[in-house]
Amino acid sequence: MNNISKQKNKDRKIVIIGAGPGGLASAMLLARAGFEVTVLERRDRVGGRTSMIEQDGFVFDMGPTFFLYPEVLEAIFSACGRSLDREVELLKLDPHYRLVFGEGGEIKVTPDIQRMKAEIARLSHRDASRLDDYMTDNRAKLKAFKPVLEQSFSSLRDVMRLPLMELLPLIRPWSSVDADLGRFFEDPRVRLAFTFQSKYLGMSPFKCPSLFTILSFLEYEYGVFHPRGGCWTVMEAMARVARELGVDIRLSEPVEEIVFAGQRPVAVRTPEAEYRCDALTINADFAHAMTNLVPDGLRKRWTDRKIARKRYSCSTYMMYLGLEGTCDHLHHHTIHLAEDYKNNLADIESRHRLSEEPSFYVCNPAVTDPSMAPAGHSSLYVLVPVTHQHPNVDWALERSRFRETTLRQLAKIGVEDVERRIRFEKVVTPSDWQSQLHVYRGATFNLAHSWDQMLHLRPHNRFEDLDGVYLVGGGTHPGSGLPVIFESARITAALMANDFGLEPALAPSTGEQSVMPSVFGAELSEAS
Repeated sequence: MNNISKQKNKDRKIVIIGAGPGGLASAMLLARAGFEVTVLERRDRVGGRTSMIEQDGFVFDMGPTFFLYPEVLEAIFSACGRSLDREVELLKLDPHYRLVFGEGGEIKVTPDIQRMKAEIARLSHRDASRLDDYMTDNRAKLKAFKPVLEQSFSSLRDVMRLPLMELLPLIRPWSSVDADLGRFFEDPRVRLAFTFQSKYLGMSPFKCPSLFTILSFLEYEYGVFHPRGGCWTVMEAMARVARELGVDIRLSEPVEEIVFAGQRPVAVRTPEAEYRCDALTINADFAHAMTNLVPDGLRKRWTDRKIARKRYSCSTYMMYLGLEGTCDHLHHHTIHLAEDYKNNLADIESRHRLSEEPSFYVCNPAVTDPSMAPAGHSSLYVLVPVTHQHPNVDWALERSRFRETTLRQLAKIGVEDVERRIRFEKVVTPSDWQSQLHVYRGATFNLAHSWDQMLHLRPHNRFEDLDGVYLVGGGTHPGSGLPVIFESARITAALMANDFGLEPALAPSTGEQSVMPSVFGAELSEAS
């Protein structure tokens, strides 16, 4: 369905539902291209899941806690006449994080390849010698896959235009992330160090397509960054630039209804007003927005029934803990991988139950950025991957019990005597993600990234079921993770500009199948 056929230049009123990272990036690019843009955000601050929690001097990122591959966002800022470096201070971390293996051993992950080889050698000398091979392989894989990340996919025909015979030997779609890494690393702990990143997509490395071995590669090739003040400061900077470009961002205005004339949206209603629009971009959680804002009868491919049958990512159990005393022994990022990692993943993905000894992640940002906690205190962000909403788990009953499980797990990385030290605490369960944050089934990483839910099989950037509706964010192509979400904004904004007969803020290459310029730089390389 061709949503818009070269609209008259005067018809440029665009409404964006949601001020998450994709919505803000789209707003910047669309305003720069000449659209009149209004962003409607349900919450009282921008950022969506990339916003913040603040209380008594304790500051926490709500969702993403680190920044990968800033070049994509730098290109967006540059296209809007701004500099990301001037708007946000990005601190490069070294080490990136500390990995603690439940079965014994640990690795301090560093971007320094020689030091990283020494870390791996503590577990396996043979595997240390293969690190260069892994880097070379994934550098080529990412370069080959670059066109897929930079263009829209509206049909199987678009997929068939790809140089598949060149891509297949590199991306190996028949293999999982873990199996693919087995070509380089024998020690299961070393493989985990390079495969657990599939959790950034909410998936198991034993099921996640082998393409995504590039996730760990990106960390080594380009670094892991902490935006001073937290990732939410990036969202604030984007909102500031968007407003300077003329975008009207309306906070605390939940969308109650999309008004349609046939298949086309003509207005969006909130409790405060009705906003006329010539086109609409949805940055809200895809499945939640469709099942709550778009009548089922207007959708053919993405009906309520079909949405319910799709596969979704895991969810997360969150604890935001303001503690008395510092945790200087903790790195900025620490990941503890369960001793029975496969069993823990099975509990999450297939059995849909809570593990007694789960893997978990802790962010201790004040060790790098003292502004994140009061002097002499710590702001600990604790994330435990768990099943998305499922009848097997009643969070009204499990909330307190799993809290005790999580606090007990923290002792395994040296965080002890927690109860006595707590000065602030907030818990978010999958039930909360669903009811309070409007995340479908509490699946915090959206639709699963399996091959049957990628490319043209994912909801399209120019949404195929409606006229004049575009998608941006983790629920559309290319997928989840901050750099990828920013890429979806580039794709969607360029499609919309082309459809309205305007020059995109980022000039497209020839043809719709290559709407974005190179994002990855001369050497090519790349998530939250």
